[in-house]
Amino acid sequence: MAQSTPLWTPQKQHIKSTRIQEFIEYVAQRTSIHHPDYHALYDWSVSDSSTFWDLLWDFCEVIGDKGERILVNGEDIEHAQWFPDARVNFAENLLRRRDDAPAIHFKSEDTIEYSLSFKDVYQQVSAVAAWLKTTGLQPGDRVAGYLPNMPETIIAMLATASVGGVWTSTSPDFGYESVIDRFGQTEPKVMFCADGYYYNGKTIDLTARVEQIQNELPTIHHTVTIPLIHSSKMTPQIGWQDIVDEYAGNELKFTPMSFNDPLYILYSSGTTGKPKCITHKIGGVLLQHLKEHQLHCDIRPNDKVFYFTTCGWMMWNWLVTALASNATVVLYDGSPFYPANDVLWQYAEDIGMTLFGTSAKYIDTMKKQGMAPIKTFPLPKLRTICSTGSVLSPEGFDYVYEMIKRDVCLSSISGGTDIISCFIQGCPILPVYRGECQCRGLAMATRVFNADGQAVTEEKGELVCTQTFPAQPVYFWNDPDGKKYHSAYFTTYPNVWHHGDYVKLTENGGMVIYGRSDATLNPGGVRIGTAEIYRHVEQLDEVVEAIVIGQEWERDTRIVLFVVLKEEAELTPELITTIRDTIRKKCSPRHVPAKVIQVAEIPRTKSGKIVELAVSQVVHNREVKNSNSLANPDALELFRNIKELTE
Repeated sequence: MAQSTPLWTPQKQHIKSTRIQEFIEYVAQRTSIHHPDYHALYDWSVSDSSTFWDLLWDFCEVIGDKGERILVNGEDIEHAQWFPDARVNFAENLLRRRDDAPAIHFKSEDTIEYSLSFKDVYQQVSAVAAWLKTTGLQPGDRVAGYLPNMPETIIAMLATASVGGVWTSTSPDFGYESVIDRFGQTEPKVMFCADGYYYNGKTIDLTARVEQIQNELPTIHHTVTIPLIHSSKMTPQIGWQDIVDEYAGNELKFTPMSFNDPLYILYSSGTTGKPKCITHKIGGVLLQHLKEHQLHCDIRPNDKVFYFTTCGWMMWNWLVTALASNATVVLYDGSPFYPANDVLWQYAEDIGMTLFGTSAKYIDTMKKQGMAPIKTFPLPKLRTICSTGSVLSPEGFDYVYEMIKRDVCLSSISGGTDIISCFIQGCPILPVYRGECQCRGLAMATRVFNADGQAVTEEKGELVCTQTFPAQPVYFWNDPDGKKYHSAYFTTYPNVWHHGDYVKLTENGGMVIYGRSDATLNPGGVRIGTAEIYRHVEQLDEVVEAIVIGQEWERDTRIVLFVVLKEEAELTPELITTIRDTIRKKCSPRHVPAKVIQVAEIPRTKSGKIVELAVSQVVHNREVKNSNSLANPDALELFRNIKELTE
């Protein structure tokens, strides 16, 4: 049943001032259709998505030539084309503002902190773009970033986009083998890199890795180095400041591109093989992000927008587009708990963040550590907290409102690298219910299919999208016949995007996420979402975190739960009983693990997601491909040849 008591409800005065309310009124003016609430607007946006995207282009004042046609071949989701006649430049839309207000604010954990104005950013992009042209870079050529989350990364990307190039990046915590796995497929001609970075009180020099990457990738003809740690080991081929100084004052001419030309290449996690090179289109990224920022997150000019991310996670790409809404992008590079565990909240208070974005894991860790920012930081300007990356538990919702801020819109959002955006969204004019993502994103025909492929409400099933949308990938790189792309999303249901999340659509119009459907457990043929187990096990004081898999056993599947415990805790028979009793009581008898096993560490991706499939492969003595794409690949060995799994 739908929950009747929300944790937060927007005030009427607040609703009136939101961008989405402005959009509702704008739609009424243009179409004579007035939508009384979000749900009515959503239904219309799906039933007449072409008009929605057409009006959104105008409402957000996209710079470019829209063309006459909005959608071609719309009935074929896989091959539909949006705005086939449009000409647009991504960088031009992000560089529309050129005054002295702050465009980017940057802080590194090694006490480095500074701001760049919109004027500064425009001038530096102009210089770097002028230099890129001297290298012979042509539209469609790839430019790579092996960089921390710093202003120069944004500037290099914008310079690339301004001349029609394709940007691809990884974060510097990727080892050189992982970088080769990615850039080796996309063959960049130019690479921007830093000499090092800071993390958790350590200074990491990148000189050796950069040299290895250069030696392995013959397509890289030019490497630009950016000093962050001022390493004495790195001899720059081309210095960043030299480019900025030499090409200062050049006029920036934006190359008009097709709406459907590639802008970004992002990479899948790569734990089941070489990473997929997911290529995203210029216009799709721009329109989708403008929609999510302005309508779903209520981002306005001069807002301070922050997301804790690296350049290897799609949330970096999402964050950067906030410049197109004339907002300030706030960057942080380093550990979120160094030099103090409240460093990000001190930053939020000092800068006056209006949107604070992070992962569910960060919120859970704060809760485990007993942090209470509400006692120290008033955060008067903070209107929105976004959480993504994994499932935010109902207890995580409680924690945000009890220990961070009471009057805030908590937006638990979900989508992914596949669409460089979200299917499931927040909304500033809707209430927040405990444990529920607020709504489905506008003009995204997001549904839940049961085992028979029928759309259901208040039942668990597969998250799908039954209509085309602009933010679909243009293709996968090096997939000329489209087989990899088709296989990734369109083989489960004909002409329906299958996303791979196990979810439930509620009567409130919100969504509850139970984990990845490819990691769903099937004991006795009953589907169980892993997030259901994590939610309750990780509330126990002794448990730091957990990972659960289904082990093939006696012609069926049994549930195996691995737990990381606090240093002083011990996995006694009594604690195992407590864990099982908790799961039985809070979930069901079918959720109870057959085995509970202690491990020292849980393997995870660079963006912090635990890798259930990789652990399952190790347990079943199957090959784990590209384990070096993990943040801590050595942790996988902890799951090999465990005696308890043979009993």
